[in-house]
Amino acid sequence: MNEYSTLYNTRSGKKWMKTGVSRRAGVVVPLFSIRSKRSTGTGEIPDLRYVIDWLNQTGMSILQLLPLNELSYDNSPYNAISTFALEPMYLCLSKLKDTSASQFRKEISDAKKIYSPVNGKTNYGIRNAKMSLLKKIFNSCDLTENRSFEKYISENFHWLKYYCIYKILCSLNPGKSWHDWDLKYKYIIPAIAEKILHEYKHEVKFYSWIQWQLYEQMKSLKRYAKKKQVLLMGDIPFLVSRNSSDVWAYKNYFKLSLSSGAPPDMYFSKGQKWGMPPYNWENIVADNYGYIKRRLKYAENFYDLFRIDHFVGLFRVWTIKLDTSKESGGLIGKFDPEEMHDWEDHAKKIIDVMLESTSMMPCAEDLGTVPEVSGKVLREYGITGINVQRWEKKFSNKIEFIDPEKYRVNSVATVSTHDSSPLTIWFEDEAGTIDKYLFQSLCEKIGIKGEKYKQVLSKLFENDSSEQNRFRWKKNLKGVFEVLNIVNPDKNSAGELINMFLNSFREKEIFLEYIGITNLKKSKADHEFVLKSLEKISASNSVFCINLITEYLFLDIDILKKYSTKDYRINIPGIVSENNWTQTLPVMLEELGNMKINSLLKKINMQAQRK
Repeated sequence: MNEYSTLYNTRSGKKWMKTGVSRRAGVVVPLFSIRSKRSTGTGEIPDLRYVIDWLNQTGMSILQLLPLNELSYDNSPYNAISTFALEPMYLCLSKLKDTSASQFRKEISDAKKIYSPVNGKTNYGIRNAKMSLLKKIFNSCDLTENRSFEKYISENFHWLKYYCIYKILCSLNPGKSWHDWDLKYKYIIPAIAEKILHEYKHEVKFYSWIQWQLYEQMKSLKRYAKKKQVLLMGDIPFLVSRNSSDVWAYKNYFKLSLSSGAPPDMYFSKGQKWGMPPYNWENIVADNYGYIKRRLKYAENFYDLFRIDHFVGLFRVWTIKLDTSKESGGLIGKFDPEEMHDWEDHAKKIIDVMLESTSMMPCAEDLGTVPEVSGKVLREYGITGINVQRWEKKFSNKIEFIDPEKYRVNSVATVSTHDSSPLTIWFEDEAGTIDKYLFQSLCEKIGIKGEKYKQVLSKLFENDSSEQNRFRWKKNLKGVFEVLNIVNPDKNSAGELINMFLNSFREKEIFLEYIGITNLKKSKADHEFVLKSLEKISASNSVFCINLITEYLFLDIDILKKYSTKDYRINIPGIVSENNWTQTLPVMLEELGNMKINSLLKKINMQAQRK
């Protein structure tokens, strides 16, 4: 414990004093993925009580949620239309405060049937259906002298005002983004804003009422979690949708001619272009970081900890001109700030504001192209980063997976993320492979094309390479020098090729040996594989070990057989797909408490001395 107590002496020490420094285990839950028998269409805030009870039963104490912010057109929780407003479809209609939905019981029942998940995928039609029901319920209730509601509006009007106006203008301009609105609405002045608030006061009250109801249900959940000694971790999206109330209302806080993204790496050969505008930090600083402070203060009502999404973006963000072709992805861009010597100071100023602005403890998502200074800053501040089991490697003349006992103390250990494939699919389809387009790009740089390119492929890779744009190395390759002789790269490209090879050749066999499986020819991710992987990550040195709920459920042999498929992942980054953000669990929440795997999960956590 002495090693963990050093966290008390960091800049986040007061936050650690509040939560206590102890080895904890937890679960990541996308609310759209879960549902109970009471749910209408998708998971609802009160449903999370089942998960909290399950955490108690299995020896865990952190419930991490993906962002709950109001969704945009693509249903991505990281592309929200507001950094304050929560998503209305997560409301439980039978638990609305100071009102009754009993007269709409039949319509609610019909919505449950019509908008239940289809083929294991969330039916987002429930969003409009629920808004329609909420409008009817709102119109039927009496809010006269409702002091709780009035107090909520008074305390949150700084953001509710513009959010409500934005929602009203969206309804008046169906199908249009704010960029295409009439000039008087696109660049709204205070007089026009006040006019809208007056003319549409019923709508303003309706949208405010919905957010109040969400606020009340989240506050109730937090009280329940505290009673059960479970910490709630909220995911705070680093960026916000270009077509959002935030960007529309505070244009000066964003660089609208640019798109945020990520530079090319070994997992995304073309990089990524996300579309969300990067921040104009000069203007945010000039406002004394008010935008950041207000966001965190509101989230504090719901969470004990918060995850800083895209933490590396606090140092610098990869920016791409908005008019750059979609095909080039994130290839053509630059960092902002551009100069490396500015990055550390830039990040520290923002982190200092975050620590001063909230009682919540920060945790960081430090994945992607990580600047060298990031680790130093995380240690100094005592903020946890993320150690993903499959990516924690070192190289000599082959891959070596890092012993989990050598993971950072200030980290969250996990076997996968919502942006990666599940552990089982990684092992079966991706381990031992490289990105097709990354290798193709390297060959093009050194002039290997046409027939010569085909010959190189036939010498290096299996004929039955993965369908997911991956090339699988031939098992009989003798080493990196044979690969270099076949490709014959120039001096600049040799290092890139060596890194590709060493990072992936014989990856399956080496990983099996690493987790303690003696059958190194095992090709299927069976129960033993899942168990050994979870035991290994749980035993890590990391202060927290938090896994996606699906990774735990794969300990159930029947679930593993039926649902461990290529489609069973939450998100493929960098693309808009109807399959992203639609995954639903194969069990109802009422079943969680009776699962046979629960005693096994508790045993894993007890052996790892986690709680």
